[in-house]
Amino acid sequence: MALTAGFLLLFACGRKENVMHLTGQVEGLKKGKIYLQKVQDSTLVSLDSLIVDGNSHFDFTTEIEEPEIFYLSVTRHNSVNKDTSLLFFGEKGEITINTSWNYFSAEAEVEGSETHEKLEEYQKVIRQFREKNLELVTEQLKAGKDSLKRDSLARLANKNTTRSYLYTLNFALGNADSYVAPYIALAEVANARIKYLDTINKSLSPEVAASKYGKALNEYIEEIKAREKQEEKKGKEE
Repeated sequence: MALTAGFLLLFACGRKENVMHLTGQVEGLKKGKIYLQKVQDSTLVSLDSLIVDGNSHFDFTTEIEEPEIFYLSVTRHNSVNKDTSLLFFGEKGEITINTSWNYFSAEAEVEGSETHEKLEEYQKVIRQFREKNLELVTEQLKAGKDSLKRDSLARLANKNTTRSYLYTLNFALGNADSYVAPYIALAEVANARIKYLDTINKSLSPEVAASKYGKALNEYIEEIKAREKQEEKKGKEE
């Protein structure tokens, strides 16, 4: 009997260790629904949800084996607000997200996830590249019929895009022990040259390589290599 009780206690403790406890508040949300979601088999599924009726605090608990991407989403009755989904890197332990209804993503503060902190470090810089590209696109539109100016701005935009790609590749290589590395390789530079993706893949720490995104990156690379090999073989036959 004592052995059975001990086993159950160990089992319960094991389950508790593989849990993410997410709490927080969406200030300004008076009535609506809050969802905790993630992608499973290429489909966005809701893991949990709660109805908001005056109290915009939320409390979700879900099992988790390793850091991965989750979404905190909100719907409000009779609303046209489109900024209602927040991507974050969840992990085991206590995580807090506080934000507002009016600026759901922009004002979101995520605490308790080291992996998300690393993602934010990356996003802070990459956001600057994207803002620069928007500025250049706006300038191209203003250039009107001035083809020389438009071409010059287009070249600057291409250079800026190339720099953002290089930053992403270098960030992934420089953080090969983070679960963020394979994720951004797939999400941001999946169409980069295979040799660059392969370099990232081979640099991942064993733990990260065996993770959800590590495995996905490896499978993606192997699929491309197989396809290129098949196309090369077909070309020789022709």
